[in-house]
Amino acid sequence: MKMLILTFGIIVIDQITKLYVKGISIPFLNIEFVGMFLGESFSVIGNFFRITFTENPGMAFGFDPGSDFKLWISLFSLFASIGLLIYLYVVRDKSISLRLAIALILGGAVGNLIDRMFYGLLFDYAPLFYGKVVDFFDFDFFNFTILGRSYERWPIFNIADASVTVGVLILLFFYKHSKDPEKVDSNQSSEIEASAEGRNLGSTQSNNDDADLNNKKDSLSNDQNNKGKTISV
Repeated sequence: MKMLILTFGIIVIDQITKLYVKGISIPFLNIEFVGMFLGESFSVIGNFFRITFTENPGMAFGFDPGSDFKLWISLFSLFASIGLLIYLYVVRDKSISLRLAIALILGGAVGNLIDRMFYGLLFDYAPLFYGKVVDFFDFDFFNFTILGRSYERWPIFNIADASVTVGVLILLFFYKHSKDPEKVDSNQSSEIEASAEGRNLGSTQSNNDDADLNNKKDSLSNDQNNKGKTISV
């Protein structure tokens, strides 16, 4: 339940920040908020950190595979979110690290899914599933290239993107460290088996020694009886 609250909180914060940047108008609810112009930018920390309003028609961090794949991306996001929700229930009794990672990924996935599914209708520029994701966090890092595209600044992203990224990192960290206990358990099992085999071997040897001793006693007793019979005759 706590992880679902975290997921819901991420979705709410993600949508509030996006609507603060983009603005929203709902006349019948008497809601009118003017956001930023598309492409508008202002400084938060010099040129290193800016808020820059952009819309991403494709995937995370500005990667656009083309309009032909737009519907498939939206549908994939929908089914992936459903799958993550089910998986979060399945692992409800597992470690907190795993549940935290899934909750973060789910929150980010649903946050961007809302943009793709409904923003086109809400802002009257595209049909269902063809909306654009609102991005605004703009950081200046070193120049780099991803998938053949060169960047002078880090691709503009949003809270949902950040949530998914952090969740994946936690998941990778959890997966890496979950292997170590398995090795320890394997070594302990080997030691226990070796100890058990040693005890069994010792027990078998002891039984053999007892049997030999009993045989010797029986043999000595028979010899004495035979001698007694000879003297009587």
